[in-house]
Amino acid sequence: MQRFVRDENVVRYEELRAWDVRTGSNVEYALYYVELAGDRDRYRAAIDRVDSIVEYELAPIDDDALHVWVCEESRPEIQAWRAAFEDRHLIVVPPIRYDADAALGLTIVGDGGDIQAVLADLPDAIDVTINEIGTYDRRGGTIAGALTERQLDAVETALAIGYYAVPREASLADVADALDCAESTASVLLRRAERELFTRVLDRYGGAIGRDRGTGRSAPER
Repeated sequence: MQRFVRDENVVRYEELRAWDVRTGSNVEYALYYVELAGDRDRYRAAIDRVDSIVEYELAPIDDDALHVWVCEESRPEIQAWRAAFEDRHLIVVPPIRYDADAALGLTIVGDGGDIQAVLADLPDAIDVTINEIGTYDRRGGTIAGALTERQLDAVETALAIGYYAVPREASLADVADALDCAESTASVLLRRAERELFTRVLDRYGGAIGRDRGTGRSAPER
């Protein structure tokens, strides 16, 4: 399924919103949110080709977006992934987002030592990039939820005094004065906030980017 998302111009954006793994069972359940840039029938056909999917359901939201409920058999590579998190004081914060290359991005909250242990225990076939380490202080619900309290305050202040106006009505020094901080601090806050906002927008919209029921045989390559 990753290959399909990566190589075909059908899926614009995808995220895993919720999942449930039954104890003592080789079956798991997942709920995805998907935005399509192409034919829904091609997406359905790609799911049908995945051997591990036992059953799935497409629930359209509108012409481009849908929820996908999946029941699938747990494959060995997924079991190895989950095993790295067992007996750790960690929480994976949903949703898990997939970029245009079908690589997943997730936020882990918990003990720093346990996070290091997970990285050490992950299978060698899994490549990991750490984007940020720090205190978890994200808001939720919107794209702005990617920002910390200070970043959001900086952006709101800059917008209010005209830093983003065209032509610009306030300088970086004016933003720093309004925030009561050094100009270099204001610059870092704004640049990091802009990076997070643009990353979220491009991840969501910049990639290759009734109720229908179906059954398949196996699970996507996630």
